[in-house]
Order: sequence, then C-alpha cells, then structure tokens
Amino acid sequence: MPERTTGSRPTLEAVAAYAGVSRATASRVVNGGAGVRAPLVDKVRKAVEELGYVPNHAARTLVTRRNGAVAVIIAEPELRIFSDPFFEQQVRGISRELTEHDAQLVLLWVEGPGDHDRIARYLGGGHVDGALAFSLHNDDELPALIGRTGIPTVFGGRPAAGSGLNVPFVDCDNRGGAREAVRHLVSLGRRHIAHIAGPRDQMSALDRIDGYHDVLLKADPALLCQGDFAEESGARAMAELLDRRPDVDGVFVANDLMASGALRTLRERGVQVPEDVAVVGFDDMASVVRTTEPALTTVRQDVEGMGRLMVKLLMRQLDNADGEAPASVITPTTLVRRASA
Repeated sequence: MPERTTGSRPTLEAVAAYAGVSRATASRVVNGGAGVRAPLVDKVRKAVEELGYVPNHAARTLVTRRNGAVAVIIAEPELRIFSDPFFEQQVRGISRELTEHDAQLVLLWVEGPGDHDRIARYLGGGHVDGALAFSLHNDDELPALIGRTGIPTVFGGRPAAGSGLNVPFVDCDNRGGAREAVRHLVSLGRRHIAHIAGPRDQMSALDRIDGYHDVLLKADPALLCQGDFAEESGARAMAELLDRRPDVDGVFVANDLMASGALRTLRERGVQVPEDVAVVGFDDMASVVRTTEPALTTVRQDVEGMGRLMVKLLMRQLDNADGEAPASVITPTTLVRRASA
C-alpha cells in the first residue's frame, strides 16, 4: 500500500491509491454512492480516516447534486423558540438524524410576515436540499410560499384542512391523546372538567379541543379557556377559570408549559392538587415535569423521535428519483400518570 502523503491536503486520488482502488470507486464511497462491495468500502473509509481526507464541497455537489444542508423553519419568533423546550427537543432530534446523513442544519425562524419572502428567496436559491417546517399557523402564508419553491419539504404537524398542500407531515395523535387525558380525569370522578386550550390557529390545539369534546359532548363553554402554549397564559387561564367556575375539579391543559402555569395559580389560590383540582398536561417535557409541584400527569409524545422521522421522510424524497412523496406519519401518545391526577 502506498505511503501516507504529508505536508499537503490529501486528494481523492491519494485516497484511491492508499486504498488500492480506482478513483471512481473512491469517489462513489466518499459521495455516498451505491454499487461498491463492502470490503472496498471499508478500505476507502480507512484511507479517508488515516489520510485525514476532507471532501471538496463544490466537487461533491457536482457529483451528488446536493448541498448537504437542510433548512429547518420554525414559524415562531426567536424568543418563543428559545424559551419553549418543545422546540429544543424537536431540533435535537432533527440535528441528530441529519448528522447520520452527513447533512448540516440551517435554522430559520419567523419574527413576522416580513420574513416570509426572505425565507422563500433563500429556499429557492439552491442553498439547501430540502426543508423541514413546523409550528405552522393556519392563516400563515409560509406553507404556500415554501410549496411554490418546489423544494422537497416535510411538515411537523398536520397542515390545515383545505390547505391544498400535498406535503408529507409527521404529527402525534393529538386528538387521541386528549381523549385519553380527559377520560382519565373522568375515571377519577371529576365532574366539572375544564380545558386550557392552545392557540386556535394551530391544528394541534384544535385537535386537542376536539379530543376534549369527544369525551365531554355537552361541556359548559365556560369550562373552555384560551391560552397560547406559553406558561404565563396557562396561569392567566387558570385564574379566569377559577373566577368564573369555582366548582372546577379537573383541568386538561393543552401543553406542559401552560400546565405549569396553571399549577402555580392553583398553589397561589390555596387550591390543593389533586385533592381539589386534578391537572393533566400534554407533551411530557422532562425539563418542565421535573419542576412541577406536584409531579405532572401528562400525555407523552415522542418529540425528539418525531424530529428524526421528519428527516427520514425528507431523505426518502431526496433519494426517490421520481419525486413521489412518502406517506405521512402519525405517532402514538401515552398517558404518563404522576401525582397531579
């Protein structure tokens, strides 16, 4: 085997010579191509490692017709993104799966409608191979703008009905999880069960409202209160519920952050949980449930796993020569029982 070269950046030719294969074979292995026997793949990878070879990005793009980058678009402002552990978990799953595919993550967020054209121009400029978009709002122009770029895309969360977008998505069983949460409260003998809902312009919140009503067909409208998925909105909504319906004895909250706020209000009002009011959240965010008092009963969705699934669906699109989109995925939820209900 040839000796390792020193003093200059190793070339693909040097890798091929070191591995004892042709340059074409070395190129296919380095660029992720198929049709190379396993022993030769091992030889090339060993040569890459030992020589410290770094592929030339421009040359690799010409061979693979890919940039090795994926845009992750969160349709929320920066403050919300970095204060909500949901986004942290989803981006972590996306990042870990992209690493498995040797692709880079380009994070984009939306401070306001003025950012839409900027994001659309970036996506249409050939900088990334595909896009992953989540926390979409039903009245948002962003999904349609992304669709018009023609770039392979996967949504996190089910798009609004009638959106006309034929885009694969990954979501959890929001409605089924909500039903299970409310049924649990009913099984505890709670008779006046309220719901602190998420924003009505997001499908996850609407699905959880529907799940609540699936179990409580004739629920008093006064028992439904609006939040925005942030902790403070949960605290405000719980105070409003206690003021107008002091007989409330159970609450299903649309996410853990709002549930944390609701528990704080109950504690400040001297209401015992779960003795007076039982509380169930949604998400099972470890960073939140570790700090609640009492420990929060909640509906678990695998947020990190859903992020990884989004990447897998996108990679299937990129690998599919005829461009046919893969089927969407809805993941199951599980009720995690703790001390709050």
